[in-house]
Amino acid sequence: MLKAALLFILAGIAEIGGGYLIWQWLREGKTWYVGLCGGVILAVYGIIATFQVFSSFGRVYAAYGGVFIVLSIAWGWWIDKKTPDLYDFIGGLICLVGIAVILLPRSGG
Repeated sequence: MLKAALLFILAGIAEIGGGYLIWQWLREGKTWYVGLCGGVILAVYGIIATFQVFSSFGRVYAAYGGVFIVLSIAWGWWIDKKTPDLYDFIGGLICLVGIAVILLPRSGG
């Protein structure tokens, strides 16, 4: 489970970081190579997910969606200096519970 958690976090940082660099390029006027770096990082994000131990693409990406939400809140807090409010924390907690439910072991698959 530790490997899976680390891969989810690494994928989340790659996706958010890559998207952030493209945002900086197109919305904030940074140079084109900032956007190019963002695109490369987004491609790496797609590769990272293939290392997950879970066999179902849909299940992996559904669980990753919850991780993405929580990491996006953290990114906004740490990088953009936008403090989450109570509803952000509650929503993040709901997502973490959802991830746990999705990844619960079950018979048949």
